[in-house]
Amino acid sequence: MLPSYRTVKGYGEHEIVIQKSRFIAYVSRAETEEEAQEFIQMIKKKNWNATHNCSAYLIGENDHIQKANDDGEPSGTAGVPILEVLKKKGLKDTVVVITRYFGGIKLGAGGLIRAYSSSTSEGINATGIVERKLMRVMQAKVDYTWLGKLENELRSSIYALKEIEYLDNVSLHTFVEEGQKQAFTDWMIEMTNGQADIKEGEMLYLETDVQGS
Repeated sequence: MLPSYRTVKGYGEHEIVIQKSRFIAYVSRAETEEEAQEFIQMIKKKNWNATHNCSAYLIGENDHIQKANDDGEPSGTAGVPILEVLKKKGLKDTVVVITRYFGGIKLGAGGLIRAYSSSTSEGINATGIVERKLMRVMQAKVDYTWLGKLENELRSSIYALKEIEYLDNVSLHTFVEEGQKQAFTDWMIEMTNGQADIKEGEMLYLETDVQGS
């Protein structure tokens, strides 16, 4: 598992018009090639009457799955430019389909490359980018009398509170960087006068929005 990586926030779409042609970007996260292909087929079915439904996707920790499809546009003018934008933005596990409704004016090879690149970039920006960072989930089990204080302290700290579990005691599950486990443990013990039962949980990705993407 990668320590951190960037991907798109989720599903998004965005339309631009260039020389009377409509270019609609459809963006989604895909963690397997099957998911990417299903997304592409769904968009093709939705836009069955479009002139072209060009696509590209980049999947895997080391980007080992890369595919680009021009769907009838001149070779190298659509799929590859879409893929290059994904690479330039440093994204992983992402699929993009650009649907084109031809407006009657030919753009030429250079114009097509610019159009598909721009549509992809604007579509991704409209969807949003997140950074996924691998974190340790730390569990602090305490008596209910500590809940108010600990919740307030956690929400104003550098740590991200994942969830609160209400059972016989209350358990606060918090995302903590691997290198900060001891500091977090010491902090919780100090705040509760040693009355917190702290355990290490699973490793999970914490998502945060990337600004200005």
